[in-house]
Amino acid sequence: MFFERPASGEVTILVHITLETEYEREDPAEFEELALSAGAAPAVFITGSRAQPSPSHFVGSGKLEEIQAAIHAYKAELVLFNHALSPSQERNLESELKCRVLDRTGLILDIFAQRARSHEGKLQVELAQLQHLSSRLKRGWTHLDRQKGGIGMRGAGEKQLELDQRMIGQRIKAINKGLKKVRGQRDQGRRSRQRAEIATISLVGYTNAGKSSLFNRLTNAETFIADQLFATLDSTLRKIKLRNYGPAIVADTVGFISHLPHQLVEAFRATLEETAQADLLLHVVDAAHEMHPEFISEVDKVLVEIGAKSVEQLLVFNKIDLIANCEPRIQRDKNGRPEKVWVSAKTGAGLDLLQEAMSELLAGSMAQETLRVSPQCGKLRSQLYEKGFIENEHIDEQGFYELQVKLPQQYLDRIVQQEGAEILNNKHAVAEKSTAL
Repeated sequence: MFFERPASGEVTILVHITLETEYEREDPAEFEELALSAGAAPAVFITGSRAQPSPSHFVGSGKLEEIQAAIHAYKAELVLFNHALSPSQERNLESELKCRVLDRTGLILDIFAQRARSHEGKLQVELAQLQHLSSRLKRGWTHLDRQKGGIGMRGAGEKQLELDQRMIGQRIKAINKGLKKVRGQRDQGRRSRQRAEIATISLVGYTNAGKSSLFNRLTNAETFIADQLFATLDSTLRKIKLRNYGPAIVADTVGFISHLPHQLVEAFRATLEETAQADLLLHVVDAAHEMHPEFISEVDKVLVEIGAKSVEQLLVFNKIDLIANCEPRIQRDKNGRPEKVWVSAKTGAGLDLLQEAMSELLAGSMAQETLRVSPQCGKLRSQLYEKGFIENEHIDEQGFYELQVKLPQQYLDRIVQQEGAEILNNKHAVAEKSTAL
């Protein structure tokens, strides 16, 4: 990383202030989970309420003294605020408390810095960190200053702050150049999948909803999973085979959270484009969490921000093993299309229903026909078998294959037009109609 991250395991004071003017309030329990995910050792959780934040220190003088007392009592090294602090508030608090202070955005950025493993993930996190840091630069030393009169007093002509800003600007430019290259590689991969007619399914959802567990179940992968926020940061792609549809690509993506820092959305835009360009979104929901309706709303907000709201979405209510008397099932809308699927990634319950719903939504209208294919079309027959479209077959007296197939209507139309396959059902239907006339 461009600058050092604090070591984990620090004794930490957590601060949460309920503001009357706050339209959307942060969840204190989620904040504590974030602190633990970052490796902090919370000593005490200080809460309070105010009509509005103090412009200088965010908290009032009485609460500031309470935080100071807690720092001395527990020998704390860090104070975390469950709010977005302005640069001046952060500086004033550090000056007053004689201790490092971090707001909610800085805490989430630190977790991302710990989780990044791939080169792309590290670049994206560093970009977000630098964008956040650029507004929080402080003058560290005075050996560089503006030019003065007198021998030996002519400085470099720039303040240290200006040099830092220039270096950060150059590094941001270099990272953006690298991410542009990554974006081009992803675009190339998407075009290849489109030419091969392979659909992309993207897993989205609130952090710790069980996306990676579900991904591992669907793809037989071994992606890292843990009961903590933002366990997955680097996106992973795997190929699966869906019955009555064929091959598809499943993408596991970073989890969302309420008030996801704007810097992260911008920095991870290259990765999140996989979501915006997907054919189907599996919106994974922790059905056992009492706040899951609010989590669904937060995820939908991020989907709007990244341009993915128009992508077809299937709600997957996960962790039904934690809910009493909850059975796996598919819920359909008024048109009979799958809308919600209730599953357990931990036990595997309902995964067959999920695959059925995914195939149905990706395929659109399914056609069940008998195709007559010439012996020279062995490649087409092989492809139909590979995609799982053939249910039965036999060879007629002329040596032609008669294939009983169930496949997407659009795929059937294409192979009839381009591959010369003949639909026997339609031919028989026309013959019957002529006889009737």
